[in-house]
Amino acid sequence: MALVSCAGGQQTDDGWTNLFNGKDLTGWKPVAGTATFEVVDGTIEGSAVAGSPNTFLITEETYGDYILELDLKIEHLSSNSGVMTRGQYDPAARDGKGLVYGYQIEADPSERAWSGGVYDEARRGWLYPLDLNPEAKSAFKMGEFNHYRIEAIGNEIKTWINGQEVAYVVDDMDKTGFIGLQVHSIQKPEDAGRKTTFKNVKIQTENLEPKAFNKDIFVVNNTLNTLTEYEKNKGWKLLFNGQNSDGWKGAYKETFPESGWSVNDGILTIAASDGGESTNAGDIVTKEQFSAFDLAFEFRLTEGANSGVKYFVTLSEGNKGSAIGLEYQVLDDDKHPDAKMGKDGNRTMASLYDLIKADKNGRFIKPVGEWNKGRVVVTPDNKVAHYLNGVKVVEYERGSQEFRDLVAISKYAKWENFGEAKEGHILLQDHGNEVSFKNIKIKELK
Repeated sequence: MALVSCAGGQQTDDGWTNLFNGKDLTGWKPVAGTATFEVVDGTIEGSAVAGSPNTFLITEETYGDYILELDLKIEHLSSNSGVMTRGQYDPAARDGKGLVYGYQIEADPSERAWSGGVYDEARRGWLYPLDLNPEAKSAFKMGEFNHYRIEAIGNEIKTWINGQEVAYVVDDMDKTGFIGLQVHSIQKPEDAGRKTTFKNVKIQTENLEPKAFNKDIFVVNNTLNTLTEYEKNKGWKLLFNGQNSDGWKGAYKETFPESGWSVNDGILTIAASDGGESTNAGDIVTKEQFSAFDLAFEFRLTEGANSGVKYFVTLSEGNKGSAIGLEYQVLDDDKHPDAKMGKDGNRTMASLYDLIKADKNGRFIKPVGEWNKGRVVVTPDNKVAHYLNGVKVVEYERGSQEFRDLVAISKYAKWENFGEAKEGHILLQDHGNEVSFKNIKIKELK
């Protein structure tokens, strides 16, 4: 419900409150930059100004749970924008120039096309890039008014553009805040004056009726080891319950390791030892085996640490050291020597270890000590993708000629049909360094 009344808006008969009266900017104020906002023909027209940081027109009132709808138009590729949802403002930041931060629903006219995704402005960065829902990249139309629907109810934020389901985030960092309309900073002086236009800005704060997501959309769930009802209904289950080692055992063992691995405060951790590969507590594997699946997990590195998440682990090779399987590399690229080994960086974080280098941008990598989000999707046709913090970084097809050619020049060449098992265990690696895991969930794909 709203923190304060919507006295500045116009209540309609259907339970909506108009936040913009179509005549002036009563109830709004610009902050954090010098871009201009004016009312033109019943719309709010924001104009970019050279040398200005991101500028926001924010509501004077703040809101908690609500449904927000508005129309937004961008006419130039240089005009990135967004809508702050439960936005926050620190007027003393940046030497008194002020700083807006918090959840922003993106308007992205670039080729990347992440409109409707969720960005944590001036704080954590991208929470929901549209690599997680590529079908929604076509929803936003340049040069036209696009209808945004944003639900912020409890700890869930859901977005739609032009009726298409886009993003679903579960996060509890901000429970209340303002609504904000962004005019982004510009890089080129000749882009000054470029327009971003808003209209039909309205909100519901009472008797909320959330709209169901009908499509099967990946949920970024930042709560600890939990699933939403939507996720459960779509077939997701936790592989780690946050309380104990149920569902896991030591690789090549019948039971879970007695020492080395621990569960504390909902986090699964392998203790540091001597840096050796599976020479101490040893790897752990799921008791279940999986064929086609969507696997998501979070990992936290210590300085110089090495680990990995392996899949299609059969435990049939009889090898010494870590059990054999396809590996999503978990590594401190800066401090661990393995990052410089292999071929062309194919042993770096999120890579298909020793086979395919992760094509990743540094801005999407969280530093040592913070949590990174990993994801591996294997479809029934054997196509595989690795994601890092919501961005796709590896693609390949198990069993293809290209895949077999890569295996033939790798450390795996000595194992016949490597990586082509019909099913296998999920494995977390003990490489002798302290690494932690949480929010490990999986959905089997039919």
